[in-house]
Amino acid sequence: MDGDGEELTAQETALYDRQIRVWGADAQRRLSKAHVLVYGMKGTIAEFCKNIVLAGVGSLTLIDDRIASEEAFSSNFLIPPDENVYGGKTLAQLCCDSLKDFNPMVRVSVQKGDLSSFDVEFFNNFDVVVVSSCSLPAKKLANEKCRKISKRVAFYTVDCRDSCGEIFVDLQDYKYSKKKLEETIECHLRYPSFEEALSVPWRELPRKTSKLYFAMRVIEKFEEAEGRSAGEVSVADLPGVLKLKKELCTEQSLNESHVPDTLLERLVTSTLEFPPVCAIIGGILGQEVIKAISGKGDPLKNFFFFDAFDGKGIIENISNSNA
Repeated sequence: MDGDGEELTAQETALYDRQIRVWGADAQRRLSKAHVLVYGMKGTIAEFCKNIVLAGVGSLTLIDDRIASEEAFSSNFLIPPDENVYGGKTLAQLCCDSLKDFNPMVRVSVQKGDLSSFDVEFFNNFDVVVVSSCSLPAKKLANEKCRKISKRVAFYTVDCRDSCGEIFVDLQDYKYSKKKLEETIECHLRYPSFEEALSVPWRELPRKTSKLYFAMRVIEKFEEAEGRSAGEVSVADLPGVLKLKKELCTEQSLNESHVPDTLLERLVTSTLEFPPVCAIIGGILGQEVIKAISGKGDPLKNFFFFDAFDGKGIIENISNSNA
């Protein structure tokens, strides 16, 4: 994402004319040369993929070997609601077929495999890596591998449970420019890794930190301790989740009121995504990835939370440094 590369073709210039008027030819050129990897094809990711394919990303690689089921298309509009079409196919295959129709100029492909099985060299093929629907250890490991690459790879995690959503961003050592009045200002941000961010003691976080941050961590820890896949919880697990919450709050010296039982109950009772929230979170994620690729606009650092109950989107900078 250093800006080097070929100029836009006449076909690209004509197709993306409106976007070029908004963010310029250089940003569009960077976007058209960028390679994006996505793992976990749920509703929020489907919205994200649609947005960057329409925007004209260079290539998009999808990974999700799960076989499509009737439950999958309840929030994923890329999957045809016809068993004769989706029967026996993986989520990645179905989403790939649909996304190709949105913009024939974008190369959309499928890669098979588990996220944890890919080595550092595999991630080196991409400029942006977005992961969803995977375990806490898998997220940490993927982020760690991206950080071992000599070039900067933008890393994101995204999760949507019921009507709540979360985005995590790691742009590593990120430099960008923005206009302020009549001058262009050079900006510099240092991002912590996913593991570094989660290692910040809860008692050191501001009192107004989003309750969703703590609730998501409790659910992740519960799934990890029980050996569950991401989202593999139900209302029957609520007693165990509440017990873990109490233990974590005691360990972290945090008042239990910061992690409301009612919020945890929502997250474990309804693990299906709420389509309108998928559209919001997927839209925000698309904007952030375009910012990271183009180097234009203030990127969020480093968590974003949304809860449809109050309609608020909250950015939280959770790190050991204020850089």
